[in-house]
Amino acid sequence: MKAGVGLLSALALFLLMGSAFCQRPRPKKPTRRPTTTKKPSEPTEFPPVILGPPSIFPDCPQECLCSPSYPSSLNCENRNIREVPVIPQRTHYLYLQNNYISEVTSEPFRNATEVSWINLANNRIVRIDKQVFEKIPGLLFLYAQKNLLKEVPVGLPSTLEQLSLSRNRITKIPGGAFKNLDKLSLLDLYDNQLSDSDLGKNTFKDLKNLVQLNLAHNALKKMPAGVPAGLVQLFLDKNRIDDIPKDYFEGFTHLAFVRLNHNQLSDKGIPKSVFNLSSLMDLQLSHNQLSMVPRFNSHLQHLHLNHNSIESINGTEICPYNLHSDPSDPDVLPKLRYLRLDGNHLSPPIPMDLFMCFRHLHSIVI
Repeated sequence: MKAGVGLLSALALFLLMGSAFCQRPRPKKPTRRPTTTKKPSEPTEFPPVILGPPSIFPDCPQECLCSPSYPSSLNCENRNIREVPVIPQRTHYLYLQNNYISEVTSEPFRNATEVSWINLANNRIVRIDKQVFEKIPGLLFLYAQKNLLKEVPVGLPSTLEQLSLSRNRITKIPGGAFKNLDKLSLLDLYDNQLSDSDLGKNTFKDLKNLVQLNLAHNALKKMPAGVPAGLVQLFLDKNRIDDIPKDYFEGFTHLAFVRLNHNQLSDKGIPKSVFNLSSLMDLQLSHNQLSMVPRFNSHLQHLHLNHNSIESINGTEICPYNLHSDPSDPDVLPKLRYLRLDGNHLSPPIPMDLFMCFRHLHSIVI
């Protein structure tokens, strides 16, 4: 009997101890992580700079390539660099394309007086200091396409022959930007944001030897004024031009290529004899609003009229010479070789009088 009582007492004591243990408060979990001394790495949009191989030239920047075979060239393209390195004095040709350069200052060029060729394409350049060109007075070629420039750089040297500024954000050509550039033969302003108000009548007046002017893919509504009369190639594709003044091409003696594709030209906006230029060889008027084939000179060789609203074509009417003239005279026969008419409202067959006039026509697309 006493043994039973003792067993019950021990069992009760065990249950009381278990209850007390279960009621003990559990430790709370920390609400925030403990601080650590290690800082997380900061994200960056630029990949690390790529260093060039060891060079025999002690003045070669470490992020560039200096080839013994071309000692006058400095190759710094595709290196992920953020700024222009110090340019060695021996450099004539400078390659800086495909990097992350945002500004070009004069300091890296302090000894680079012999530089004549610079490629700055495909960077993030927003400004080129005019003092840069004071350091390199013999510069011949400057390529700065596909950057973030908002205006044409000023202080360009008079020796410059080619200037490419396509695919920037240029809305301004400062007064005198092209002053004394009488050796410039190529000016490329393709795919910028230029409007009529940004091109004054004197903008191009100093470019006496300009051969090619590319103003395609801008916001022009009018033909640019003051274009040099010695021009050979004029590219105005992808603008909003709807009218050509009847005397616009008067005085042009060498103009051979005119491109006005993707504009808003209609029959009303093209005067009857505006393209009657003996120098004109290639005329492109595709993707406009023409319903008639415009008149052109007998020396024209290529004519693009695709994707307009032309419904019929009369070879006799557009023929630039009298069909009753002597066809054996090579100077009389029209030179047209290629005619593109697809994307209009024309249906076969092609009128025979077209072939009677244009005896040199080798290809016609309809």
